[in-house]
Amino acid sequence: MASTEGLVPITRNFLASYYDNYPFAPLSDDVSRLSSEIRSMANDLCKEHPPTQGESILIDEADCQPPHKIDENMWKNREYIEETLFLLERPNWPEALKQQATPDDVECAIIIGRLKDKLHNTLKTLVSFQAKNSEHVFNTVMTYLPQDFRGTLLRQQRERSERNKQAEVDALVNSGGSIRDRYALLWKQQMDRRRQLAQLGSATGVYKTLVKYLVGVPEVLLDFIRQINDDDGPMEEQRHRYGPPLYSLTMMILYIRLFLALSWERFMSSKLRREQFAVLEEAVDVYAREFERFIKFISEVFANSPFFISADVAGALDGRKNHDYREISVPAGKTYEVLLAVDSINSYIAWDFSLVQSKLNMDIGFSLEFISPSGDKTLMLPYRRYESDQGNFCTLMAGSYKLIWDNTYSTFFKKVLRYKVDCIPPVTDPVES
Repeated sequence: MASTEGLVPITRNFLASYYDNYPFAPLSDDVSRLSSEIRSMANDLCKEHPPTQGESILIDEADCQPPHKIDENMWKNREYIEETLFLLERPNWPEALKQQATPDDVECAIIIGRLKDKLHNTLKTLVSFQAKNSEHVFNTVMTYLPQDFRGTLLRQQRERSERNKQAEVDALVNSGGSIRDRYALLWKQQMDRRRQLAQLGSATGVYKTLVKYLVGVPEVLLDFIRQINDDDGPMEEQRHRYGPPLYSLTMMILYIRLFLALSWERFMSSKLRREQFAVLEEAVDVYAREFERFIKFISEVFANSPFFISADVAGALDGRKNHDYREISVPAGKTYEVLLAVDSINSYIAWDFSLVQSKLNMDIGFSLEFISPSGDKTLMLPYRRYESDQGNFCTLMAGSYKLIWDNTYSTFFKKVLRYKVDCIPPVTDPVES
């Protein structure tokens, strides 16, 4: 049994410091571009032929925000990948495509085969990640529990519980449940596991008896499992850092699945054109590549993240000023501006910002301009759209500088911006006596 003397559960401030060592390279611009193209093609299909009731449900889902939790997004990606693979299976093709009557149909079949291979590999990567991460968490927790028959009983209880959950899923599938139904059940089971952990940490009801039986369970472990998934707990920092790129990928595979479903239903009257298939294949290729890159990255982050830290480290981190960061909402069609007065040339204007959560295009426009005493404006940093950015600018003139975050290109969706800006004066050499 590992010692927990002097340890406390990880804190959000600790994770913020830890994640600073693991910056995620921004997604390829192709994710945003191809997502928009796929969604636009889906909208065109709906204009030609109004959606059915079932298709409207998919469209409504595509118009909603993706889930906030990291692991729920993982489950959603699995669901959408499986639904897309289902559509790509030959028995589910449009009848006209099954007949392979034209050279274009033959070429489509070849492309479909490539799409299936890419998505199958991505699904395998995701399933493996979830299984390994779950096992890692359980084994880590077990190292802090009594290493005797009680630990053995807990392992047996876990195995029994997982068999029961799998039997519940199998029964749903055998009764004709859809892929969507199955993943709704899988997510419910995941939330049930969390509730059980939280109850164990709080030691209420039947779990109070379990904790009493498990004499020797460290209090710090109970604190950890009780607070780890609080809405404003440590995992919120994880969602803040790594949620936005994952949200974009979740929406991308949903759009691919939506477009394919609409296309199959309208194949007789609106057969897919060669250029549409080219966009679809490129989108699947980019999604598979970027999602697997994200999985590889987040696997390393999770594997190296501790559960407990020393009380001294937690105190030092919690003592840091965190109010330097601000969170504001930039409405659709609006900008947000920060004006800085710079007294000396060669000062540095520094910024650090990111989006907490937004819709499909997880980015916001950003630029920097100088305002002269007469009111004339000079663009110092060209406008560009970012998911997040850290940077600085060396001033050539004293005066007023305006940092501008732009959401005017968004028609419907606000952006929640978390930012910190500062003006650092020039360093002067000491005068020699």
